[in-house]
Amino acid sequence: MRYGVSKYTLLITAGIIWLIAGINILQIGITYWFHTSHYWLFKICEASLIFLLFFGLIFHKVYKKHTQRILQKQHKNCPFSFFDVKGWIMMAVMMGMGVGIRRLHLLPESFIAVFYTGLSLALIGTAIRFLLFWKKARTSSPIDQA
Repeated sequence: MRYGVSKYTLLITAGIIWLIAGINILQIGITYWFHTSHYWLFKICEASLIFLLFFGLIFHKVYKKHTQRILQKQHKNCPFSFFDVKGWIMMAVMMGMGVGIRRLHLLPESFIAVFYTGLSLALIGTAIRFLLFWKKARTSSPIDQA
């Protein structure tokens, strides 16, 4: 017997993973934010722009793609299949770039503070979308939730 999870479990797992990533990146962004405490209003505007770009243009498409793909799944699925291979590769590349840029000091702390704050809020917003979709899908179709 193969271990697997339902498509509803994949939806909530995706939401939780996106939420954890968003919270971790927000923590880094806030840490850098306090190292560069001048021009708060300007930094808030920049972070808002980053949020809008990622949430509206990039993560919206990713969210739609993965929710549609997950809903088409049948029976039991691998617990890690909330992402496809391309999604896992993209996540690894983004994490590697983020760690590398910070460790090698390739960008100023003020940029990292603004970029990470906006990016993290977009990740958290997308996580909330996954979790709300999970709740809606679970309550509207209680069959096949095991």
